[in-house]
Amino acid sequence: MTDPGHAILFEPIGLGPLTAPNRFYAVPHATGHGWTQPSGAIALRAIKAEGGWGTVAVQMTEIAPDSDMANHPMERIWDDGDIVRHSVQVEAIKSHGSLAAIELAHGGMRARNMTTGLPVAGPSHLPVLRPEVPCQARGMGLSEIRAFRASHRAAARRAKDAGYDIIYVYAAHDLSILSHFLSKNTNQRADQYGGTFDNRIRLLREVLEDTLEIAAGERAVALRFSVSEPGKPMGLTSGGEGRDVVEALSELPDLWDVNIAGWSSDSATARFSDEGFQLPFTDFVKSVTTKPVVGVGRFTSPDFMASLVKNGRLDLIGGARPSIADPFLPKKIKEGRIEEIRECIGCNICVSMDSYGLPVRCTQNPTVSEEWRRSWHPEMPLISKRRRSHLVIGAGPAGLECARVLLAAGEKVTIADSSSEPGGRVAKEARLPGLATWRRVRDYRLHFIERSPDADLYLHSSMAASDIADFGSDTVVLATGAKWRGDGVGATNFQKRDFGERRVFTPDDILEGRIEEMAFEESIVYDDDHFYIASAIAEALQRAGQRVSYVTPLPQIATWTDNTLEQSRIIERLDETGVSLGPNLKLGGSSVLTNCLTGEISEIGSRNLVFVGARIPVDGLRQEIEAAIGADRINLAGDCLVPGIIQAAVYSGHQTARSIIEGESKFDFKRDKAWISGARKSPA
Repeated sequence: MTDPGHAILFEPIGLGPLTAPNRFYAVPHATGHGWTQPSGAIALRAIKAEGGWGTVAVQMTEIAPDSDMANHPMERIWDDGDIVRHSVQVEAIKSHGSLAAIELAHGGMRARNMTTGLPVAGPSHLPVLRPEVPCQARGMGLSEIRAFRASHRAAARRAKDAGYDIIYVYAAHDLSILSHFLSKNTNQRADQYGGTFDNRIRLLREVLEDTLEIAAGERAVALRFSVSEPGKPMGLTSGGEGRDVVEALSELPDLWDVNIAGWSSDSATARFSDEGFQLPFTDFVKSVTTKPVVGVGRFTSPDFMASLVKNGRLDLIGGARPSIADPFLPKKIKEGRIEEIRECIGCNICVSMDSYGLPVRCTQNPTVSEEWRRSWHPEMPLISKRRRSHLVIGAGPAGLECARVLLAAGEKVTIADSSSEPGGRVAKEARLPGLATWRRVRDYRLHFIERSPDADLYLHSSMAASDIADFGSDTVVLATGAKWRGDGVGATNFQKRDFGERRVFTPDDILEGRIEEMAFEESIVYDDDHFYIASAIAEALQRAGQRVSYVTPLPQIATWTDNTLEQSRIIERLDETGVSLGPNLKLGGSSVLTNCLTGEISEIGSRNLVFVGARIPVDGLRQEIEAAIGADRINLAGDCLVPGIIQAAVYSGHQTARSIIEGESKFDFKRDKAWISGARKSPA
């Protein structure tokens, strides 16, 4: 039953000529499927509609071949042959009563055109907006601008023919040619499309008017616009030209979809931003226009969402990452099942997949991108054909997810963990600066387990092989995690090092609260893991009173966090807290660092060494148990199987449970393929 305080979220709202069934709006975001894997993309969006999102939007959709985003798999609506595929997608979304929206876009100076071979287009002759890509954009002539407008009109017509309810004009995230014409930085023209504000906004206004003409009052037209570009030289601001754009176009679109740019600002991780972090930038929009406004900010709290509508700050609650973590978030709020929401933890593993052009993954939701490929549903559990008992050793992310899925299937599960608290690595890492939301991985699963009459959870319970054999369960799942190595083995060095009598600490030592054992005031955190953990430990030690140097053999700090859009903020945070940064320094023994560029050698001295490198699975029980009960009853899950990120552990636990229930192999999945132009149905 809906909490009266949340009822406002389920009120219908007019969007131009249409009415959205509620105020939950799944905004456009990359899925990694693109036009080459349409079945997966369609199923992912249909699940959101089934989960109660009143409007479900399709990601950035290329309007023409001269907007080829290359290794980032986007949707395409280049010609009429694409309409059928989009029609199937529209039908899948609308079948659950949701409105379907499409984000038409031209990447402009963000496009690559590497597959089409066409010149990259922009307002001026300048390098593309990816300095690592060796090509330039061609400054468009007036005839080319007219051709662009024509291609956008044609794409809008196709979107209308496909049945989309809402057609987007995209001018956000510095990913749109319309943004590039607006920008003083990229628009260096001296004609009617450059120079003054009125000239730079001209193309956006014309395209918006073109799209409204195509919509003809039968479809709604949305404008997605980044009202501020924090930290960007010459960027838009909410108090400057960002506001000016909204004022100039205030009543033209049927819907304003507002955010901040660039992408690292718009999709900031929980480590560096709180829920609703964009509101200080976007709040003004409601005071400037009478049209409905949707905004984002990693919203997960129903009370907070309702307050935004009640207080007139937003008309619709936008969700990208929260809709990935829990596609059924709206339905759970409507049915009063708040405690069952899988809250987004803001880790940006979903975002990181885009760097590789891969289907989206999620730490909280292991079923995302598997809706079609494996027929995994986020809320419909498997039902076991026979009731069995299972012993899960380890209450970390893999063990808890495995237990949850088994219990949902009607099985009986006993979980044993040697620790004093459940959660494994997520419980420990959540104590590091900025990582408190990691606990949501544990808490969501614990809530389900603690409510199940078929579950028993025992802490402080170390089990030997003989104990496990005597327990007599039908299956045993080892989810005992992994331990950080302290012997010098890491991503850039596979050979053990002799550190002599030096005191070497590992992340396990820090996470288990042994900071007070560090006898010296100075410490080196050596990062040969290259994700977030070393930087978080360095920050924690510095805040605890140590003088810390972060050292890594790679030329970048926390290299892989570039994929989660937080690398620059990590560097800023470490600098702010006083951590000394030392890239290109390779550990060469117990007391030596070698500069990878110059070969210069420096001494570590007497400082503590926190070595962050590789991990070793804690799987010692496996052989003993196999001898006692047989290998066919034993399963390994998570870091115990192979150390990885938390998302991989949760996925492994989920997959292990499904394998136990129905014998599903890890290789059992359908291959998605691009449809032949004009094909009506997706391949089976």
